[in-house]
Amino acid sequence: GAAGGILAALLSIAWTLRALSPATPRSLLTGGVAEVTGVPKIDEAGAGERRAGWLALALGGAGLALIGAAALGVIGNTAGFFGGGMSLLLASLALAWAWIGGRPDGQAHGRQSLSQVGYRNAAYRPGRSVLCIALIAFAVFIIVAVDAFRRDGEADATDRGSGTGGYTLLAESLLPIVHDPSNTAGQAELFIDDLFGDGEALAGVSIARFRLRPGEDASCLNLYQAKDPRVLAPTAEFLAERRFTFGATAAETPEEEANPWLLLDRTFEDGAIPAIADATSLAYALHLGIGDDFVLNRDTDRPVTLRIVAALADSVFQGELLIGEANFERVFPDYDGYRVFLIDAPPDRMEEVSAALEDRLADFGFDAVSAAERLASFHQVENTYLATFQTLGGLGLILGTFGLGAILLRNVLERRRELALMRAVGYNTRHLSLMVLAENAFLLFPGLLAGTACAIIAIAPAWLERGGAVPVVSLAVLLIVVIAAGLTSSVAATVAAARSPLLGSLRTE
Repeated sequence: GAAGGILAALLSIAWTLRALSPATPRSLLTGGVAEVTGVPKIDEAGAGERRAGWLALALGGAGLALIGAAALGVIGNTAGFFGGGMSLLLASLALAWAWIGGRPDGQAHGRQSLSQVGYRNAAYRPGRSVLCIALIAFAVFIIVAVDAFRRDGEADATDRGSGTGGYTLLAESLLPIVHDPSNTAGQAELFIDDLFGDGEALAGVSIARFRLRPGEDASCLNLYQAKDPRVLAPTAEFLAERRFTFGATAAETPEEEANPWLLLDRTFEDGAIPAIADATSLAYALHLGIGDDFVLNRDTDRPVTLRIVAALADSVFQGELLIGEANFERVFPDYDGYRVFLIDAPPDRMEEVSAALEDRLADFGFDAVSAAERLASFHQVENTYLATFQTLGGLGLILGTFGLGAILLRNVLERRRELALMRAVGYNTRHLSLMVLAENAFLLFPGLLAGTACAIIAIAPAWLERGGAVPVVSLAVLLIVVIAAGLTSSVAATVAAARSPLLGSLRTE
């Protein structure tokens, strides 16, 4: 990173010196660098405008094609919409280049004429202006797009398709429980048949059981790559309930497509055991995909090959691999009973149910936590990584804003003779301020508009997936801060123009 920054700085210095090399000592002493830098003027930009227009048309068409392909299901929503949004952003920058090279049509009077002068000042250096617009647009695009992928562990926690599967509690015991707490006989054996003293055993509460083979945590909470992750085995009753949402599957039949949990019952000729895992754990912890194999007990004489057949979109099963109960009993016969439980209790009785079960099952080391809170703990790590990318985007936005101020100041310094002449013929500081403000707005608002609009297109699938929860507050704060910084740049440029010596600048005009 440091070497890249130094190299970029050296290349920028070399490019600037190359542009200044034709300048004569007289032009440098009189401040006439603008005439020798070799930057194309408006009159020279006709061919460039046409090329930029065709490029904008091509990029815009490519972006719309990607979005259309995603909408029709030809490609994934994330790839299609994000790629389409990025293509449209590049198209908007090419369109800005073509637009900057044009002259304002018609005549204007009063403040509008000053605004047109500001527009012409920005268009005088099209490359410089488009670079400033691009810095702001890309920074806003990154910040807005990344914010859409933030996760909320408590959003729709009671929905069966959510990351909690509709369960309110997640419990684990230190000792295996062989009795089924969901039926009358099991409740009597566990002394939870009259849990609340009202004669009703767990009224309105259902419990899903999982066999557990202990191992390493393969979730994002573990900084190291898990070599021997935990393995869970749900019961057949759980598989039939069709809870949770799958991001990808190896389903081949309509039944498997309707209920991917049935893939755990699939058999392979080579003896591999079908397994399901959370998509986040697969991608970032285990580095696996659909169809890949993971070998347990690799260094023993009884290795177990698990083949990934489905990935959960987002779930409390981060850090664990799930296999069928029959396969579990066959390859792990030493682990009896059940140690992991998902409890579907009414939200208003969640704490009461949790406390009562922990009390009655204390001999088993039974510990229950909120499923939504457990999911939120996973999301917190993901959100931290997203915040890092947002910070980088914010840094880019700061650099873009500083670049905007630098461009305005440089433009003012290059035109100090012109501004001095305008002041000499009657233009006051307020007129110059309006002119600089118009130039600033021409560079600032297109960047904000292009970055925000294209980012919203790119994040449309994620936005719809989480119920249309637009980050209104953070987006509004971002835009307000950028606009305030841009106005500050205008003020600084205006002050520089007002403080420039009038007579000295007029002598060189």
